[in-house]
Amino acid sequence: MARERNSLGDVVVTGYGVLTAFGFGAEALRDGVFAGRPGFTPVSRFDTEPFHAKKAATYEGEGPEIPGVPVKPGYTPTQAEVLRACTAEALRMAGTDAPGAPVLIGTNGDHSASRSFWTDHAHERVPQDRRTLDSVPARLPHQLAEEFGLGTTRLAFVNACVASTNAIAHGAALIRRGTADTVVCGGAYLVTEDVFAKFDSGKALSREGVVRPFAAGRAGLLQGDGAAVLVLESARRAEARGAEALAEVAGWGMAADAYHVIKPHPRGEGLARAAGAALRTAGVAPERIGYVNAHGTGTPLNDVAETAALHRIFGADAPGVPVSSTKSSTGHMLEATGAVEAVICLLALREGLLPPTIGYQQADPDCDLDYVPGRARRADLTHVLSLNAAFGGVNAALVLKRTAA
Repeated sequence: MARERNSLGDVVVTGYGVLTAFGFGAEALRDGVFAGRPGFTPVSRFDTEPFHAKKAATYEGEGPEIPGVPVKPGYTPTQAEVLRACTAEALRMAGTDAPGAPVLIGTNGDHSASRSFWTDHAHERVPQDRRTLDSVPARLPHQLAEEFGLGTTRLAFVNACVASTNAIAHGAALIRRGTADTVVCGGAYLVTEDVFAKFDSGKALSREGVVRPFAAGRAGLLQGDGAAVLVLESARRAEARGAEALAEVAGWGMAADAYHVIKPHPRGEGLARAAGAALRTAGVAPERIGYVNAHGTGTPLNDVAETAALHRIFGADAPGVPVSSTKSSTGHMLEATGAVEAVICLLALREGLLPPTIGYQQADPDCDLDYVPGRARRADLTHVLSLNAAFGGVNAALVLKRTAA
């Protein structure tokens, strides 16, 4: 299988910062996702009385704190705050200031101030909440670049649940073709009332307060807070400055179903094409993949389609490939999903541990793979595949490779 590369060669991760409902950093992921704990609690940051669903995986100050963000009762962090904290940690871990690095962020903007904006307009007042400006997606990567002295290439990826996966893929492509030697990329989403309301009115949210990916009786997804920023570098640059390569972003792929505005292709054709492209870019045969972090939303249609895609990808070997949905623990983090799950995959590679699918109680005959139910599992991994899909039929995949410790 041929691999596309240029003179700079491999793309590696040298630093990351990550936030989920379990708190800030890798230890929070170990204590939550890898320990098989659900992060869902009754939503307190807005009134859920008008909605059918009542829970989400929101960060309420429990677990490791967000550096520089004093979370207290009644206060919800902003996307700008969590992206700033994640970027600072990623640069610290990487040991670089990354001057001139492109900033690529998956976000649809922070709409936490939308209620005050419209209330002010209704009362014919000039909106006073400065956070309203953060509802413009491009403002968030711009702010990061300005605050950290990064590059003038500043892009917001807004295509929903593949946004930060696409940001990572674009960053890796820039490095591999020699356009950049360092990229700062990731994504953020924090549960807000307006987006929660839309998913609730579309009957996409689980009313029972749990998410059961790939299991019989699954009744929908739940949202979650999430943010992650990664520093990508050419392996040559990382080696030259003595930085540790935490994992290699070996391959990436994107594809569209063009099937339905919301429903995935029932045979998972677009997702399978995205995965195939990622494997080709990585120069990796499917049998080298030791684990798949699935999109796994816990919805009736998505999980069947994704299972079909995995059969297309792995053929007769599909039943032997471990697959899990960490959204059963973190919730669906929308634009942040791909970046947070890339960090989860990185930890799985480095620690030889497969995160479980929780909430899995009864098998669905249409979902017939190994979903790592209930508890984490030890595994000797060299390559992992991360899959994401979104409304509109867009699909994205990443292949991460273990690097020498």
